[in-house]
Amino acid sequence: MAAAVASIVAHAVEAAPMESTSATTTYHRATVDGVGIFYREAGPKDAPTIVLLHGFPSSSREFDTLIPLLATRYHLVAPDFPGFGQSEAPPPSSYAYTFDHLAATTNGLLDQLKISKCAFYLHDYGGPIGFRMLLTHPGRVQALIIQNANAYKEGLGAKWTAIAQYWADPKAHPEVFDTFVSQAATGQRHTLGTSHPDRYNPDTWTDEYAYLSRVGQREIQADLLYDYRTNVASYPAWQAWLREHKPPTLVVWGRNDPSFIAAGAEAYKRDLPDAEIHLVEAGHFALDEKNDEIAGLILAFLASHPI
Repeated sequence: MAAAVASIVAHAVEAAPMESTSATTTYHRATVDGVGIFYREAGPKDAPTIVLLHGFPSSSREFDTLIPLLATRYHLVAPDFPGFGQSEAPPPSSYAYTFDHLAATTNGLLDQLKISKCAFYLHDYGGPIGFRMLLTHPGRVQALIIQNANAYKEGLGAKWTAIAQYWADPKAHPEVFDTFVSQAATGQRHTLGTSHPDRYNPDTWTDEYAYLSRVGQREIQADLLYDYRTNVASYPAWQAWLREHKPPTLVVWGRNDPSFIAAGAEAYKRDLPDAEIHLVEAGHFALDEKNDEIAGLILAFLASHPI
């Protein structure tokens, strides 16, 4: 019965017409921590703020279709992390590519923009970066929107077994990293787990692979993949933070994601019993297929948990 009700609600959300505006969307650059940071901004400056943190190997561009649907009511800020998208990508010799450092730089951007209170949208790499930001600035977070951003070991799909071998001895397993940044894997992050491949724009992953193919990207992404082991080690600390602070939380998860599997979404209930959890019929980049449905869920959630 509960599943049927959820399906009906999701269908209604997806089908309902929503206001949309791109009139306020602007594109900016700031220098933070010595690095040029690009960010998208939209919506009224005096409205409550949502900070959108993107995944690998994407950029704030992944939110292009979501932003206009939220910008009618909210102020949106979506940065590109150093080494991603339109932000600068200094070599690892001059910028340490760790999740701690990416979080510190992104916190610095929010400080520059004088964003003292906001909701966070966390996806993929935006999860470990965002959780570090929450722990260092707990007073900033008003609500969480979590989309395929893992914080529990049971959410790790089968591919993470090989990645764990890479963490143990990167030089002995170069094939793991080669696969991780390959053209095939870049496309499959979008298309695996969908029964509607015609909904997915191939320009998305061809552009992402072009970024991954730029000079210096292999070194940057190898450093970050190796440092990802610190995220798994940090899961207990993040879970403890959630139990202590209990921010209003919406979990919207592509249930067919082979990387961060659906058990990772359900696990949030353990530490956030009041969290609202929706498993949608999509893969890792759920916005590719379920943008309107996810926008509707966010608007309904924030209407009942004002920020």
